[in-house]
Amino acid sequence: MNKLIYIVEDDTSIMELECYALINSDFNVSAFGGAADLYSALEKNTPALIILDIMLPGEDGLSILRKIRSTPLYKNIPVIMVTAKTSEIDAVKGLDMGADDYITKPFGVMEFISRVKAVIRRTQTVLTDNIAYKDLLIDEAKHMVFVNGNEVELTYKEYEILKLLIVNKNIVLTRDKLMERIWGYDFEQGNRTVDVHIQSLRKKLGVAGNYIKTIRNVGYKISD
Repeated sequence: MNKLIYIVEDDTSIMELECYALINSDFNVSAFGGAADLYSALEKNTPALIILDIMLPGEDGLSILRKIRSTPLYKNIPVIMVTAKTSEIDAVKGLDMGADDYITKPFGVMEFISRVKAVIRRTQTVLTDNIAYKDLLIDEAKHMVFVNGNEVELTYKEYEILKLLIVNKNIVLTRDKLMERIWGYDFEQGNRTVDVHIQSLRKKLGVAGNYIKTIRNVGYKISD
């Protein structure tokens, strides 16, 4: 298992705490004070996880996350955002942009390590290169979706929703479960967010979108 973790944090005391906790949990750690050093390190090695502070001098964490998710070579690297409690709205933005989790300062070491292990465990689950259902094909290695051999361009969230539905075919996934698994959190308008993404996904899949069934007042499943 890849145990390399990159930390991007400009607060020395917090960086040292994170490094200490991770090293004592048998991880390999490299820490950086800003974006430039992170990008340089990514050119050499791909980490199992990036722990990314939102408030950074120069290029902030959300901008860094945006670049990671838009770069094919890096887009599947898990990211945990770190933010001050007064800036939780930025963490929510990060989750919408594809972050896997977020943690607010100040945090306890046990919680920090638990969240790190949970994200790595979830994202390093062994998957087959291809996930298929009828004429739908997900190429995990290339992060691409095909319908009858034709590529369909999906957003990051749409891709993850489709993958989760196919892996759990014929099982109803509630809206709350989809919010938890895809966005990593729950909030009052969550059901509407899920519905909008499902609507968009169906439209992009064309006729294959009919495989996604609505279970009234519950959620969705993919089935005949």
